[in-house]
Amino acid sequence: MDTRGRLPVVVVAGMHAEARRTAVGNLLTMVPGSVALHHDLSSAADGTVRRTVRDADGLLSHGETPLVDDCACCALRADLVPELERLAADGATRLAVVELWDSVEPQGMAEVIAGHGGDVLELSNVMTAVDPGLVLPCLANGDDLEEAGLAAARADRRTVGDTWARQLEYAPVLVIAQDAEATDEDRALLAQLHPTARQVSDRSADLARAAFAGFDVEAAAAAQHPACSRLPQQADEAGVTTLVWRRRRPFHPERLHTALEDLVCAAARSRGRFWLADRPDTLLSWDAAGGALVVENAGPWLAALPDAAWEMVPAMRRAAATLDWDPEHGDRCQHLVFTSPALDQDGLEQVLESCLLTDAEYASGPDGWRRFPAAFDELLDPVS
Repeated sequence: MDTRGRLPVVVVAGMHAEARRTAVGNLLTMVPGSVALHHDLSSAADGTVRRTVRDADGLLSHGETPLVDDCACCALRADLVPELERLAADGATRLAVVELWDSVEPQGMAEVIAGHGGDVLELSNVMTAVDPGLVLPCLANGDDLEEAGLAAARADRRTVGDTWARQLEYAPVLVIAQDAEATDEDRALLAQLHPTARQVSDRSADLARAAFAGFDVEAAAAAQHPACSRLPQQADEAGVTTLVWRRRRPFHPERLHTALEDLVCAAARSRGRFWLADRPDTLLSWDAAGGALVVENAGPWLAALPDAAWEMVPAMRRAAATLDWDPEHGDRCQHLVFTSPALDQDGLEQVLESCLLTDAEYASGPDGWRRFPAAFDELLDPVS
């Protein structure tokens, strides 16, 4: 790729530390003149973050940076770009490999590099290193990061499962570790969780080529937005199933709320967008892993906006809405995707269907819908 004199920077993320270190080590060997930069957040409890810089022959330098606002990730952000700029100024580095610590998500770091690198740095790709045999154990782990010793700040409330899911689904390239114990089910689960990802072996020359392939931060961010995210398609292979459930009719808020536990526990991973009858203008995101669900207000449906406001909406979202426009409801829809080994599709669909408005409830129209119990207020409008 044409970096116009800038230093190419590839981000390598992943909770599977051994797989990540192997991928980085192989990159250093495959690309002469490459250097790896790593911030170790395990010492954050002591008030510092340890930084190491190494090449294929070993350690080049090390240092510490203090915490920023009691947040290890904030310290990483503050220290990362200056270190990369130092490498760029030296002129001897062909590729900078940013190896993220276990629980650091690649989206934030990619946006920092792309947004602050200026004319010096070029984000050349983002990868997540994966051990196929550990995908399901990580995804199903509902422990808080703090319990697992992986929290990046005292206020870090993420879980192992949802953090791993975001690491996996953001990266366009998955670096696959050699694991003799990985099964066909493990590989099918990985493929269905992120079907558009390019998978490369950690020992293949494709790994080095992928490091320079290029990366569009804005497109990657748009692809994560609930309104236009690239959700997986229906699939069934090696005992792993992905169910894509789409409907137009709104959910009854109280019945859906009652069914949340059953729906979340039905699959190792579920995500998507949905709407409630009592909040017809609000696009809601569904994000579940490890038995934990996050429901968030993702802004208004485009159908709820005046025409003039559409110009302020990203083109990717406008295009997605236009392609899936309904004459009655516009872009409002239920679009939920459930992926898991041993998925009970029939049972899951029955629960989902039971949460939709009945014909009589639907006939009462939006004025009637707003009188339904506001069962999601505690989730969406918490009292501070």
